[in-house]
Amino acid sequence: SLVSPVPLSYGSRIQAVSGVKRVATTSWFGGALPAKKEGKATEEDDEPQMDFSNFFPNMAVDAEPYFAMYPEFEVKPDEMRAFMGDMQGAVIGRKLADKYGWKIGDRFYLESFIPPYRKSSGPFEFTVRAIFDVDKVKHPKTDSTLMLFHFKYLYEATGRHVQAGSYTVEINDPEQAGAISKAIDAQFENSDAQTRTETEAAFAAGFLSMAGNLSLLLNTIGLAVSFTILLVTANTMSMAVRERRTEIAVLKTLGFGSGKVMGLIVAESLLLGVLGGALGILISRGTMWALTSTPGIKDALAGFGLTSLSHNPRVAAMGFAVALFLPLSEPQPVAG
Repeated sequence: SLVSPVPLSYGSRIQAVSGVKRVATTSWFGGALPAKKEGKATEEDDEPQMDFSNFFPNMAVDAEPYFAMYPEFEVKPDEMRAFMGDMQGAVIGRKLADKYGWKIGDRFYLESFIPPYRKSSGPFEFTVRAIFDVDKVKHPKTDSTLMLFHFKYLYEATGRHVQAGSYTVEINDPEQAGAISKAIDAQFENSDAQTRTETEAAFAAGFLSMAGNLSLLLNTIGLAVSFTILLVTANTMSMAVRERRTEIAVLKTLGFGSGKVMGLIVAESLLLGVLGGALGILISRGTMWALTSTPGIKDALAGFGLTSLSHNPRVAAMGFAVALFLPLSEPQPVAG
């Protein structure tokens, strides 16, 4: 997992497994921009404050094999050479560069919330050496808010005490993924740091499953909210019936027939249902827009390929139908 480091000695042993093409050391850095512009701790404040509202995905990687595995990161050759020659260099996505207005040569600081990845001298300093672009037609789920830097920089800056967070492995034949995964794990089966090798898709699914059965949780909450709304609506309509008996009597006195009185009441209920349903859809659309626009939340969603959220037309139609059904299902006053 992301919180269980793997010994650095495992890299060469994984590379020796039959069918393995490349191995790259990777570590989730978990860095955020310090709140202080200078990014330095003072004598009065040994711990620089971190601005988690400006969090974005950042990883330390073994650069040469890692970028060879991911051709979707389109980097100019001269920028890649500059990155490879600078230990403090960083490769950032185009969206990340646009968000902060960063350009080649700009410097910034990151402070990790992971204790082993912190150094006493202050936050890590980085220089933008390359900006990668992504072909959204060929690779629509590639995150361009990502930042990558040299694992060697992390290793040496922390006193050479850190281990690999994980290993990214490229294999020659995708059909042999299961067999190669078992062969890798078998090497470390009885060691102090056993491994679990899986495909990227399986890892992402397992990461999401850590949050539990979200479908059951959300459905349960939705049913509870709907039942509560039904009770509130029933109570409100019952009170309205009792309070409007006088109004109905006046309408009958003025000559309105029972059908017309009932029609007015039903029309009013339908109007309230239409307004409530439309308002609910608008609020939900606004909430989804806010989730994909809020720093931190937006980046977390982008990490799972959710760059935008939208209504399912069928679900929206069902919600609107329920909004119409609720007022009509409540007891109406008898116009007799």
